[in-house]
Amino acid sequence: MSHHLSGPNLRPPAQDARLDLTDVFAFQSLMDPANTVLIMDVNSFGFDPARGPQLHPEAVYRLNVDTDGDDRADVAFSFVFSPPRNGEQSVTVYHAVGEDARRHEVTGSPVIVDAPVSFGPDPIIVQQDWLAFSAGLRSDPFFADLEGIGNDFHWTGRDALADKDVIGIVLEVPARMLGDGGPIGVWGQVSVVRDGELTTVDRGAHPSLTAYFNPEDGKDEYNRREPADDRANYLAAWVKVLEHTGGYTPQAAEEALRTVLPDILRFDRSRPAAYPNGRTLKDDITSVRLRMISNGKITGDGIDPHTDLLPHFPYLGNPHSG
Repeated sequence: MSHHLSGPNLRPPAQDARLDLTDVFAFQSLMDPANTVLIMDVNSFGFDPARGPQLHPEAVYRLNVDTDGDDRADVAFSFVFSPPRNGEQSVTVYHAVGEDARRHEVTGSPVIVDAPVSFGPDPIIVQQDWLAFSAGLRSDPFFADLEGIGNDFHWTGRDALADKDVIGIVLEVPARMLGDGGPIGVWGQVSVVRDGELTTVDRGAHPSLTAYFNPEDGKDEYNRREPADDRANYLAAWVKVLEHTGGYTPQAAEEALRTVLPDILRFDRSRPAAYPNGRTLKDDITSVRLRMISNGKITGDGIDPHTDLLPHFPYLGNPHSG
């Protein structure tokens, strides 16, 4: 699957669906190609019936942007949500640059304060100076035959996410706010206080990595680590995985992993977005990953992109519930 249920044993990180980072997207705005859209989806498959969909009020949700290619954040957007009250929440958005962007704590300046989170059928859009923002319940755009993947690739033709919702956090910003217009790297991060210390419990950018490459007892550690250290920490082990799953030579496996290690989504904004150059909501990344792990022997799962996507901000389709 994508980055859904990225904790051990197909469970959400820290056993809390509110902390589950599911997908990261980066593409040119469909409304103004000079703008860049960044989307971070969380909390699919796990809405607690007792409390409904919501974000963790003690967590820091963050989108990190590397603008100079050193695999470290140069720009960061942090999202902090209020405690739920009568089924409602608000969110404050912080913008940090430079050294502040590399800290996991809330840093930088608030650019949107106490914006309402939408849990109904229609998105709530906030425009503040250079930033368009929306957070709320939306249709999950990820598509995959998860039953077929789990059944030794005997396809069912059923999209496991066709009726699922997600909490979408969506930004649209001018290119100038993300460096000089050159390539950027993007990844999402969710941190929460554990034992008195802010700890990263989920992070990622490229879809379907930890599910295929990390052992169950290594997933929590992967989520805690920094992407700048990924090649040192994981290249050798992941080469062995590809040798086993796809019959790769060590050299071919290392070359295949160059795209996904470190786990940062590269986006050259001078070219149209199409995974792995950024990621659009229609990119068939399930088939891309299946081809990768099988060395081309498995070509895809036959599931098409969702048809409920919006042609305008915030791009994610209206929720199935709410």
